[in-house]
Amino acid sequence: MSFSTSVMHIKVVLPTKILMETDVLKINAEAENGMFCLLPHHRDFIATLIPSLLYFVSTQGEEKFLAIDQGILVKQSDQVTVATQHAVQGADLGMLRQTVEQQFRLIDEREKTTRSVLAKLEVSTIRRFIELGEYP
Repeated sequence: MSFSTSVMHIKVVLPTKILMETDVLKINAEAENGMFCLLPHHRDFIATLIPSLLYFVSTQGEEKFLAIDQGILVKQSDQVTVATQHAVQGADLGMLRQTVEQQFRLIDEREKTTRSVLAKLEVSTIRRFIELGEYP
């Protein structure tokens, strides 16, 4: 059996942009049922990813790391696409950890603010209905 390619092309997609695209020799990721490794000659594959560390080996032999939120990984031929809500790149694991903590803390703060604004909007809406005599 011969293989037409010895590399894969990975694309990491966020809701608002393509975070990265590059050729790789190997990809390691974690799904709900554990860690797995993809190589160029592996069969087509789909996995639901959990929040974890995705790492890959570049065509220059360098290990690169990506902290990801949950997502989906699809391997079709030599193309691999990862779709996720949040992802952070880093070459150094220590720096990546700091960056992830900062970004996730910021996301948490934004979510708390959003929940607070929504709660105030709900109270205001109910108050208006009561004032109009439309709410029991």
